[in-house]
Amino acid sequence: MRSERSTVTVPRELRTDRLRLRRWRDSDRAPFAELNSDPRVREYLSAAGSADESDRLVERIEAHFDRRGFGLWAVEIPGRAPFAGFVGIAVPGFEAAFTPCVEIGWRLAAEHWGHGYATEGARSALAFGFEVLGLDEIVSFTVPANLRSRRVMEKLGMTTRPKDEFEHPLLPAGHPLRRQVLYRIASPALREADRPELRR
Repeated sequence: MRSERSTVTVPRELRTDRLRLRRWRDSDRAPFAELNSDPRVREYLSAAGSADESDRLVERIEAHFDRRGFGLWAVEIPGRAPFAGFVGIAVPGFEAAFTPCVEIGWRLAAEHWGHGYATEGARSALAFGFEVLGLDEIVSFTVPANLRSRRVMEKLGMTTRPKDEFEHPLLPAGHPLRRQVLYRIASPALREADRPELRR
């Protein structure tokens, strides 16, 4: 992972055709807690779905923004939903064979699934990471059974290899979500440089 550029002016929000990715507001906390308590959303999440846990996550997200200038943006769907979940990039808080790194992730309310919002927002976040922060690589990970998120990763052009599967160090041995699949995507510049025809 290349360090974030300290001289870069980081935009407060990102815009796509249908979405606004912005910093969090106090008014986002209640719908986020409701989202996190939904069994459909919680299926592949390890943390408890209480309102207190949800609020603590918001505080950690905001602290990451304050420390690094980027993070998991709140997703707004103008004209449809003032808050739909989050999409963004962040530095994982654990050590593994692939860290230090920057991870891309998303979590949307179930009523907004199936519209391509996660993919659309994540593409914008990837572009931000590569074009603004100058990152060499961005990763993502989930449990093998989370096919919905894995499809988003694949739509983004991310790839995985069996040897990159890992045991999540923050989950105890035997936990059903401990085994994770790791997806990666290199920056466009590195992908271009790695084309075989350019190495001849």
